[in-house]
Amino acid sequence: MAKAISRNQYIRYLYHSISSQKCRSTKPSFHLFHSLSNTPTTTKSLPLSPLAMRLDRLENGFISYRFLCTSSSSNQSNSGSGGSSAGANSGSSGSSTGTDSGNSESSGGSQKTEQGKSIRGSPVSWMSFFLLVCTGAGLVYYYDREKKRHIEDITNASTSVKQGPSVGKAAIGGPFSLIDHNGKPVTEKDFFGKWTVVYFGFTHCPDICPDELQKLAAAVDKIKETSGIEMVPVFISVDPERDTVEQVGEYVKEFHPNLIGLTGSPEEIKKTARAYRVYYMKTEEEGSDYLVDHSIVMYLMDPKMEFVKFFGKNNDVDMLTDGIIKEIKQYKKVKA
Repeated sequence: MAKAISRNQYIRYLYHSISSQKCRSTKPSFHLFHSLSNTPTTTKSLPLSPLAMRLDRLENGFISYRFLCTSSSSNQSNSGSGGSSAGANSGSSGSSTGTDSGNSESSGGSQKTEQGKSIRGSPVSWMSFFLLVCTGAGLVYYYDREKKRHIEDITNASTSVKQGPSVGKAAIGGPFSLIDHNGKPVTEKDFFGKWTVVYFGFTHCPDICPDELQKLAAAVDKIKETSGIEMVPVFISVDPERDTVEQVGEYVKEFHPNLIGLTGSPEEIKKTARAYRVYYMKTEEEGSDYLVDHSIVMYLMDPKMEFVKFFGKNNDVDMLTDGIIKEIKQYKKVKA
């Protein structure tokens, strides 16, 4: 039978157990309670003195202390054994962490690109937009430079053409055989050696022909005053049926004393007008009163009765004068 212990032995036992106990074991020890449980049932129960109550508290605290030590040691063992598992977990989670980090990096990269104004999924990035702007600016510059060069080429070409002679530029003019306002037969050879200005019209013209002949007469006088060049103004009728020699003679006297009027048969007038590329046609015919629609052009002919230049209705006296003088000077310069 187990031997009964006294109170002092019990206290000393508890003291030595508590002082020697270390919190390393993972399993609680119950030998104390086993030895205590082997005490005979015939042992007389001790009264609860203050010391017993204190021991009871001490016993409860010891159990709690053992429980705490067991828990802490188990946590330490778990942490120790969990190192490998943590390593494995860290290893296994490494890939997931790597993938997560990759995802986070990708998301971070996308965020960085969003902060850098370069969104990967956007159709146009800042770099492509910059290249597009540079390309457009280059094309505009190239187009503008080529346009200026083309304009310069045209200007130079036109200047070179203006500086060159205009003799023989068009197949205008040719032989003719007509009658002047004095009734004398006249051909183109009668005007050789003279600068001639030829105008086609008709004596019954209400306004255009008189205006053009007045302008021609004033230009002839001005050319003589400014350059000393003698010009021969010539009027050729495109209405041979009404413009007789007498009619033409009376008509040319009204504009200039040197104005020569020419008329002839309808066949000769038609031939001459065709040679000078002149259009004419009767209009509004009412008996003997009608008008003639015709070209309003003055032809400058050189001393060989070859075409030099034509002047339209839009030229006034000064423009006509300057144009004729310029053409004559260029002609003489080329022939020299």
